[in-house]
Amino acid sequence: MLSAFKSVLLRLLPEGKVLLAVSGGIDSMCMASLFFEAGMKFSVAHCNFHLRGEESDGDEQMVRDWCRERNVGFHKTDFDTVSFARERGLSIEMAARELRYSWFASLCSEFGYTHLAVAHNANDNAETLFLNIIRGTGIDGLAGMRPVSQIPCFGGKDGGNTGTGREDARSVLLVRPMLGFTRKQIEGYVFSNGVPYRNDSTNAETEYRRNRIRHLVFPEMERMNPSFIKTVNREMTHFSRAAALLKSYCASAIERAADGNPYMLDIRKLMSCPHWEYVLYEYMAGFGFNSSAVASVEHLLEGQSTLSGKMFRSQEYELLTSAGRLIVRKRKSKAADAVGSLEVRCDGTYQFGGTRFVTETLPRESVTCLKQPEGILLFDADVLKYPFLCRRWEAGDWFRPLGSRGRKKVSDFFSDMKYDRFSKEDAVMIVDESLADASEKHISSILGKRIDDMYKVTDRTVSVLKISVI
Repeated sequence: MLSAFKSVLLRLLPEGKVLLAVSGGIDSMCMASLFFEAGMKFSVAHCNFHLRGEESDGDEQMVRDWCRERNVGFHKTDFDTVSFARERGLSIEMAARELRYSWFASLCSEFGYTHLAVAHNANDNAETLFLNIIRGTGIDGLAGMRPVSQIPCFGGKDGGNTGTGREDARSVLLVRPMLGFTRKQIEGYVFSNGVPYRNDSTNAETEYRRNRIRHLVFPEMERMNPSFIKTVNREMTHFSRAAALLKSYCASAIERAADGNPYMLDIRKLMSCPHWEYVLYEYMAGFGFNSSAVASVEHLLEGQSTLSGKMFRSQEYELLTSAGRLIVRKRKSKAADAVGSLEVRCDGTYQFGGTRFVTETLPRESVTCLKQPEGILLFDADVLKYPFLCRRWEAGDWFRPLGSRGRKKVSDFFSDMKYDRFSKEDAVMIVDESLADASEKHISSILGKRIDDMYKVTDRTVSVLKISVI
């Protein structure tokens, strides 16, 4: 097994500084022993989740002693896992996962580790496949774990340890050098080489899904096929290769349908793709939408319901179905949604909601062309004076669009311009509070789009107020 393990290390770890995640259980202690016997330089990270009282402390002491006896670097931290799970509304399993990987990422960032090695084995991989199927999964879930991937990262505070954001952890590789070995092989190596390890008493329980699969489902499968674990892992390799082909096809199809904007898909172009349903799944899954949301959008696109104006939300994104398009945007924070208005008092750079813009006052003679690119508006600075307000659109807002003498409701302007719901929500109104009819919802401009005719630059204009969306 040691010879096979060395071959794996040559493939997965040609160079770099390695951190081993070691719990004290048989799998991680086998991995640590193999690293040591292979002559690799590494350090160990151990988390004490304090979920099993003295057992947890005993795990920590054993790992600490093993490292001290071999002069191996040792990192350790403690977590109040139960409190963290309660605060975040997570299961104990998910809370422990988030805590440990956030801490591992912070260690890698602080000490310069380029690789994090975990002891997932072939049995774990097969269990993960079945868990993915139970939860619902795409072909990625059928491919199981990968020998090399990016370290999961959650960011933020993690109960006393500062988590590392995705950007910091992006260069850290998560490696699984034990993935090709079954639990029986691991047990054989540990027993024959006298490797110390600790038994986690909760592993024998069937309260958790993974344990139920391990103790109740797999024994039946192995009665039908004694090589069941190896067979499943071989098939997952085929799934992984098929997934790579599918992803390549979907990426090309999405690029054609997006037409340069990854946050907007042309529905006609999307549905002209062979197997467009799976292309849609890959696109939405990339933004964190679940299978139920994908099925609902697919149902809409097939014409079985009204398409336009439907909203779907994932944890971080929103998707809007519009006439001819699917539009995705980042979900706004509560703080951004709570912004009521912004007073602009002088030249400068401002941000309102998610829109940044610059205001500057210029001499009339310096403005040689009144026709400006999209996002730039020119006002007579003696008519629209500082201070003025920026706010969101409100029902009843109206203005006289440049070149027009009659009133127009902003809602009608939105309709003429075919604004979708996102565009309406993001639109910024400029309001001149000096107007006598300001209380009647008379706006001065829709930022970056159109001004009221009374603010236009004329031959009598002395100075120009230029407002540019950036």
